[in-house]
Amino acid sequence: MTSEVTTLPEKDTLLDLYRTMQTIRQCEEELARCHQRGLVHGACHTYVGEEAIASGICAHLDRDDVIFSTHRGHGHALAKGLEPKQLIAELFGRDTGCSGGRGGSMHLFSPEIGLMGTSGIVASCILQSTGGGYTSKLFGRDRVSVCFFGDGAVNNGAFHEGLNMAKIWNLPVIFVCENNQFATEVPFNESSAIPDVGRRAENYGMPGLELDGNDVIAIHKEAGEAIARARSGGGPTLIECKTYRTRAHAEGMGDFTYRTKEDVEEWKQRCPISQLRDRAIADGLVEEAEFSTIDDEVKQLIAESREFAEDSPWPNPDSATKHVYANPDDAPAAGPEPAAGDRELTFVEATHEALAVEMERNPGIFVMGEGIGARGGNFNTTAGLFDIHGATRLVDTPICERGFVGLGCGAAMTGSRPVIDFMFGDFILDAVGELVNQIAKMQYMSSGRLKMPILLRGCIGIGHSAATHHSGNYYPLYAHFPGFRVVVPSNAYDAKGLFRRALTTNDPVMFLEHREILTAKTAVPEEDYEIEFGKAKVVREGSDVTVVAIARMVHHALEVIDELGSEGISVELIDPRTVLPLDTETIAASVAKTGRLLVVDETFAPASIGAQIAAVQADSGFDDLDAPIKRIHGAFTPIPYSPSLESAVVPHPEMVATAVRDLMAE
Repeated sequence: MTSEVTTLPEKDTLLDLYRTMQTIRQCEEELARCHQRGLVHGACHTYVGEEAIASGICAHLDRDDVIFSTHRGHGHALAKGLEPKQLIAELFGRDTGCSGGRGGSMHLFSPEIGLMGTSGIVASCILQSTGGGYTSKLFGRDRVSVCFFGDGAVNNGAFHEGLNMAKIWNLPVIFVCENNQFATEVPFNESSAIPDVGRRAENYGMPGLELDGNDVIAIHKEAGEAIARARSGGGPTLIECKTYRTRAHAEGMGDFTYRTKEDVEEWKQRCPISQLRDRAIADGLVEEAEFSTIDDEVKQLIAESREFAEDSPWPNPDSATKHVYANPDDAPAAGPEPAAGDRELTFVEATHEALAVEMERNPGIFVMGEGIGARGGNFNTTAGLFDIHGATRLVDTPICERGFVGLGCGAAMTGSRPVIDFMFGDFILDAVGELVNQIAKMQYMSSGRLKMPILLRGCIGIGHSAATHHSGNYYPLYAHFPGFRVVVPSNAYDAKGLFRRALTTNDPVMFLEHREILTAKTAVPEEDYEIEFGKAKVVREGSDVTVVAIARMVHHALEVIDELGSEGISVELIDPRTVLPLDTETIAASVAKTGRLLVVDETFAPASIGAQIAAVQADSGFDDLDAPIKRIHGAFTPIPYSPSLESAVVPHPEMVATAVRDLMAE
């Protein structure tokens, strides 16, 4: 830990640092009192004792620089320029809060000043900050991305993945570990085999510092050098600030079952605010009265801020479901779907065409994945694009799905449009936390001020004896979570139009491609076109039975429609194309005509899209049914390897034909 005496900066800088620390301290103490009064309705994680870190680092940041923070983020928000009244109002759950009352203590957003959010999930901010750094690299900006995290985060895989990626691509990221000795209530020396954090930087080939986290002057000096180095292209730095929180982990929690009162009192004597004040006075740079004036001004500011928060209105309950998705006005109407024409492309060729055109138009698009660079992707999804756009826009990644998905989230938050090619749906399960807790919720938590234009693509589906780790169908999982668009095309025509739509929308899109139909050819127009999400396609018109089939199951249904027609059974085939949003209106209109419904879905039956389709029809269109709804699903089992076993767990065309005949016999 750096211990040498650092020369004091100029008086104005000293006073600015002192004011920031004092603002944080007094605001936090007021919030603690308000928590006791019941004005703070949930958790309240204060930053008391750690004020030197946020103050010393954020003093070097411009408005356009971005920070990503943790559940203990009040101090970072205030140091970045958030007004105390916005912070207090947010914890009071008021409409004037920085997140409109959506976030509380752990979810603070103010992208207007570069505060990109605080998170209740440990270590996600590390990955998002790498994404912020990647946006700077992509656009050639000199902006810096900073993340603050606690000592508990360094034992998380995101720490390794984030630092590794930041150094691989030489990103302008400052990683700040606030080592306050405890991850909630677990001592750092019991949870880590290495007693220090800063020295770990050597393993990633970047500078690492171990600083006294209560010495704002030392932090200010070292952070200034690290930020200047990052700004000029010198890459990332890891800074460990050894400090201590002198209040409980969260207000209202017990504090002395895992540490002693004596330890807390000892650290209180090392108060960073008192240290700065005493030294500046002793060196004759600042008069005591000048500090006292700041104390009084801050006290008045905090009092007025609390009054403002108490007087602020509650959010309108009608707004509770707003900002789940981007404003529809953000995306132009897709227009009519063009005639298919005579030119035939495979599924992969169609999406490649859409991607190539949009990458030429939009310099903010970049693609990340394993082997998608010079190699062109495992399924040729990016073939030839590396030669055109280079390594910054066609990025070969380490095998760290959580890492590059989290990076993609941060990049989308800061103005890029990432395409994450995760190869197989099973692989991205390592990143479910980043998908569900961060990507899907970001627009909502920021009250619509942050967009999430990220496209996540990969293969799903049973076949090729791929066994259980390369065959998963997971679209029902993602369709459960508000915020996503979940696209499951069945042919090249739809794939091109839906893929292009995904590259122009501001919502996160899960684009899932069934492996068994990637080489299937369909007529595809050369012109650009988009297909709106949530609009099902009537593939074949009929009058006796409605069959709703998803992805490869559309092909199975098409195989038997003519055979059934020769038996006098007229099948109307519907392809939802997207399962979130799900076009139940088109399905209902068809059932109103036919009176019978069969759903064919390769996924498991419990909690499936097929179950959702059946439930909606039974609820809103029960009187239109002339027979019970039937469903065909894959077997409820992990996917086996042997062809004979694999064949036994996946639906086949003859199963569709048999189910239709049974429905007609009802």
